[in-house]
Amino acid sequence: MLFAALFNYKPNATPAQTLPKRMGWKPPEGVKPIAEYWLGTNTPHVIVIFEANNIAPIMAMRMPWADDFDVTVVPAVTAEEGLKLAGQMMSKA
Repeated sequence: MLFAALFNYKPNATPAQTLPKRMGWKPPEGVKPIAEYWLGTNTPHVIVIFEANNIAPIMAMRMPWADDFDVTVVPAVTAEEGLKLAGQMMSKA
């Protein structure tokens, strides 16, 4: 299943602290990264798109960053999948 993880810096965290950590970080087993974006916004600062089959790898992915980021993980679909689902729902209405 596809997910989006939204990383928002905690008040005392800085890129100077998190960049070295990120350079050495590897996704846990069971997480298949699709894309990672570093945004020039206040929140979120980082978005990671990934696939996972259950909650265990999602929890393992969040834990190393708990001191630096508030992390929100939500289910996601591609725009193509979303449009297909919307078409199916509209045809049943």
